[in-house]
Amino acid sequence: MIQKVKKRKPPPPVHQFLIVLSGTEPLVWRRIQVPDSYSLWDLHVAIQDSMGWLDYHLHLFNVVDPKSGKLESFGIPDEEFPDEVPCFPSWEAQMTEYFEGWGRQPALYLYDFGDDWHHILMYEGERSTEPATSYPRCVSGARRCPPEDCGGVRGYGEFLAAIGDPEHEGHAEYLEWVGGSFDPEAFDPALVEFDDPRERWRVAFQEP
Repeated sequence: MIQKVKKRKPPPPVHQFLIVLSGTEPLVWRRIQVPDSYSLWDLHVAIQDSMGWLDYHLHLFNVVDPKSGKLESFGIPDEEFPDEVPCFPSWEAQMTEYFEGWGRQPALYLYDFGDDWHHILMYEGERSTEPATSYPRCVSGARRCPPEDCGGVRGYGEFLAAIGDPEHEGHAEYLEWVGGSFDPEAFDPALVEFDDPRERWRVAFQEP
């Protein structure tokens, strides 16, 4: 009697995103791959880690719901002032519901409502998982992320001008502020480390 061999199901795919920090020149950008099971909160954490942000501030996704065609916002709702930045909880939205198979229309990821760092988020489709590879991972990118709280795109430009000119009146002060040195061209995707998004959520919301 010939026994039928059960075919193993292929592992779930990963999803690839291109992230471009709008307004930077030359552009600061990353390309990442994240698991199929991710929520928008999980994607937020992966974006933060790949870019080099420290997740000190609020975030917001503006994405088109492929079912309704309407623009929806996801982030951390403010229970005290719900109308100030209206949004749905990002941890309750499944990533694939908003990106998988929806064409190539970019989404917006906003970080820090004071500095207003706008990231253009392009979904580049599914990729097969690779053996002995952990996800999420950063596969490519260029240039170091601006320092937190440097004043947005304009402030970052002033910061770069100051550290690049020893005669600038703010040269020493800016260098001291960033720990003594800052190379805007420095970036190696192999050095990116990703946090567990569930642990980040527990820390953010002080869950015991």
